[in-house]
Amino acid sequence: MSAPQRHREPVDVHLILRRDGAAGPEVLLSRRAGGVYASGMWHLPSGHLDGPHEDVITALIREAYEETGVVIDPAEVRFAVTVHHRSPGGGARTGMFFEVRTWQGTPGIREAAVCDAMGWFGFDALPEPMVAYCRAGLDTYRAGRVMAVHFQQPGDPIAYDPALDRCHPVPAAGTVGPDSSVREFTERAVGRITNWTDVSWAREGSRVWRARAEDGVWFVKVHQNARFHQREVSAYRSWVPDLGAAAPRLVAADGALRAVVITAVPGRSLHGTVHPPAEQRRIFHRIGQLAASIHRSVPARPATGDTLPLGKWERHLDAARPHLAREDEEFIRAMAAKGTGLPALETGPTHGDFQLRNLRWDEATGTLYVIDFERSEEGPAVRDFVRLSDAWAGRPDLYEAVMDGYGRPFTPGEEDHLAVLAVLDALSAIQYGAARGDPELVERGHRTLGRLRTTGRP
Repeated sequence: MSAPQRHREPVDVHLILRRDGAAGPEVLLSRRAGGVYASGMWHLPSGHLDGPHEDVITALIREAYEETGVVIDPAEVRFAVTVHHRSPGGGARTGMFFEVRTWQGTPGIREAAVCDAMGWFGFDALPEPMVAYCRAGLDTYRAGRVMAVHFQQPGDPIAYDPALDRCHPVPAAGTVGPDSSVREFTERAVGRITNWTDVSWAREGSRVWRARAEDGVWFVKVHQNARFHQREVSAYRSWVPDLGAAAPRLVAADGALRAVVITAVPGRSLHGTVHPPAEQRRIFHRIGQLAASIHRSVPARPATGDTLPLGKWERHLDAARPHLAREDEEFIRAMAAKGTGLPALETGPTHGDFQLRNLRWDEATGTLYVIDFERSEEGPAVRDFVRLSDAWAGRPDLYEAVMDGYGRPFTPGEEDHLAVLAVLDALSAIQYGAARGDPELVERGHRTLGRLRTTGRP
C-alpha cells in the first residue's frame, strides 16, 4: 500500500511598508486590477517565493522592488506576523508579513497591468474593499500578536467583511504586547519596540509590560481605572521627582488610554527574596530612609477631615464574616469604634502601597528603588507602614532598622492610627481575597488580625 501524498501548500510574503503620517502611522496599499485574483480590492505589496532557491527575505525585497520600485536593505526587514490562510475556495497557504520602516526610493505603480492604484492609508482608515487575508495580517500585527489562523468558509466573500471575520490571532509565549493604540502611543514616545513581555502582577488589576527597544528598556502600564491613572500621573508630576534615582521617571502619559510609559529601574523585587540577617537590617534601614524621603518631599499640613478610612468597614465585615472567628469580629468592631475617637493626623504625600512587592533592591550597588504609585494619595505618613508591618512581624531588629532609617519613632497618635489602619487593611484583604480566590491575601489578613489581637500593635 503506497503512502498518502504529503500535504504541501505555497508560502507567500507580504510587505508592511510603514511611515509616520500627519495623523499617525500609515501603511502602503495597492489595488489589484486586471485578470488577477481579487481584482478591484486593496492589498499589501506581496508575492510568492520563486522556488526553493529563494528565502522569504529575498522574495520580499524582490517583490517590493517589482511592484513599487522601493529598494530595501535586508537589515531593515523585521518579521511581523505569520497567517495560516484558507480561501473561500478551499486553497490553503502560509503568509509571512514583514515590517519595513526605512527604504530608498518613492513607491509607485510599476506593474500597471495588475495594479491600478497605490497609496498611503492610516491604520484606522483602511480602504474598502480589502482582501480579507491581507486584513487578517494587518489586524494581527496591530493587535501585537505574531500569528493568526484565517480559515475562510465556502461562500465567504474574498473581501473583508467585519461580520464574517475569520481571523483568530494566536499569542506568542511571553511576548504578547498591549493593543495597537497603546503600542503606537509607546512608540511615539520612545521609538520602535522590538519585544513586549507581560510582567503584570498575577492578581487582577492594572497591566504592565516590559518594552524593549534596540537602545533601551521601558515599562508600559495601563491602569485598571481612571482614578488609579490620575493618582499615578499626579505623583510622578509632583513629589516623585524629589526621590531622584530611587524611582522611575515618567516619560509619557495618555489619559484616554489610561497608559503611562516610565523608565526602568534595576534590582529585584524584595517580595519573596531571602537575605542574611545583617543584609536584611541594612535593607530595612534603607526602607526607612526611603519612606522618610517620600513623606518629607512636601511639607506636612493639618488634616482637613478624618484621616481614617472608616466608611467601608461594615460592608467589608459583612462580606468577610463567613471567614472570621467570632473573636475576630468582636476585635474588628472594637478597633473600628476606637478609630472614630482618634484625632486626625497631619497629611502629606504617601505611596499608598508601600510593601516589599513594590520595592526593588540592587545587590550590586546596595540601592533601593520604589515603583507603582497608582494608590498614591495625600494622607497620614503612617499609612505607608500598614502593609510593611507584616514584613517585620516577629523581627524587632527589622522594626528598629526601619525606625532608625526613618529618623524618628512613631508618635502615640501614629501608633494608634497604625493599629486601626492595619485592622481595616486585614479585613479588606480577607473579604477581597475570599471573593477572588486569593489564599495569600486571606492568610495575610488572618495573620495580621492574630498578631494585633495578641500584641495590640502592628
